[in-house]
Amino acid sequence: MTAPIWGVATVVLAYLMGAIPTGLLVARWRGVDIRAAGSGNIGATNVLRAVGPFAAILVVLIDPLKGVLAVVVPTLLGVGPWWVAGAAFAAVVGNCFNVFLRFRGGKGVATSLGVFVMIDPWVTLTAVLIFALTVVLGRMVSLASLVAVLATPIMLVVLGDAAPSTLTLAFAIAALLAWRHRDNIARLAAGTERRLGGARRG
Repeated sequence: MTAPIWGVATVVLAYLMGAIPTGLLVARWRGVDIRAAGSGNIGATNVLRAVGPFAAILVVLIDPLKGVLAVVVPTLLGVGPWWVAGAAFAAVVGNCFNVFLRFRGGKGVATSLGVFVMIDPWVTLTAVLIFALTVVLGRMVSLASLVAVLATPIMLVVLGDAAPSTLTLAFAIAALLAWRHRDNIARLAAGTERRLGGARRG
């Protein structure tokens, strides 16, 4: 195989890995159809509310592995940084727009976490701390996710040592996740977004 074919193969593989419906499978194992519960989203937040903390923890632990593998596989194959970025983005797209679930899926936050753990662990650690602080102060996972995700490319720009492929990936993921959270953004603007441990306001 030539290098471009390997690159395309890693992108396709990453998408399929990202499309593994972790939340759906974990919830089904606990006897719940997550698509018919809560918001219908298969991500960890809805699993937490509809199934419970143990199931949500499993999703939070497993979903990032998809992002980790999406970076590790093309890196080991030596296909180049842009193919690595493409595979990483494909894994997040697979999580958000799942071919096995009629292109429905999660919000892509946990898979993105796995991606950036491999690409820049220190920036990722800072983003996780920002997420945790925002959750503590606001008790809204959606707000915390948005703040952390949008902070990531900003931190990479400020540090000034990120490769162009990494910056492109960071901004692309931030834009995708902001789009996936558009309903949450509307509820945040209206003051009706649900808080952890409480009913939806308004």
